[in-house]
Amino acid sequence: MTTTTDQTTTVIDADTLKAWFDRHDDVVVIDVRSAAEFESLHIRGSYNVPLQLLSEHTQDVAQRVGRRVVLVCHSGVRAEQARQRLHEVGMDSALVLDGGAPAFAAAGGDVVRGEQRWAMDRQVRMVDGTLVTTGLLAGELVSPKLRMVAGAVGAGLAFSAATNTCAMGAALAKMPWNRGAQDPAAHEAIGQLPTLG
Repeated sequence: MTTTTDQTTTVIDADTLKAWFDRHDDVVVIDVRSAAEFESLHIRGSYNVPLQLLSEHTQDVAQRVGRRVVLVCHSGVRAEQARQRLHEVGMDSALVLDGGAPAFAAAGGDVVRGEQRWAMDRQVRMVDGTLVTTGLLAGELVSPKLRMVAGAVGAGLAFSAATNTCAMGAALAKMPWNRGAQDPAAHEAIGQLPTLG
């Protein structure tokens, strides 16, 4: 069932997407995660257009795809950002897959599995939690000034939530364990999309 949770977020659940695949041949699934995340698990037949590329070339993406577009990431945050970008250029029909590729896999959808990596949001939580814990312990055992590490991480998380961005995620995406697959160039990512528009 497709549901609207508020006026700005429109989602589709995994069972509805599976039914769409059975009934329609014009479904375009765009996965906005990094190439490394896409490589580890993605919906069969989906197209990898990382959020940064989609954000830089939104009009080009909107012109290539039809009206039945589903955006996918891991948690829905990046997919919603992509949906908002597409909405800004007049594409109001794009939907966000609730629960992303993992939910589709759990619902028995056809997925491709590759080398397993932690999802970016899980990596961010691990690093942030480790920094806060280390800052608090070091503040207690070494110098009270080191508690500022925990405060800085907290401020960074608040800024991240307020701006709907993630500097930590961008930094972690450049780490060697996240670089198994290189993000596609703009012409490759956009050129792979079907021209249904």
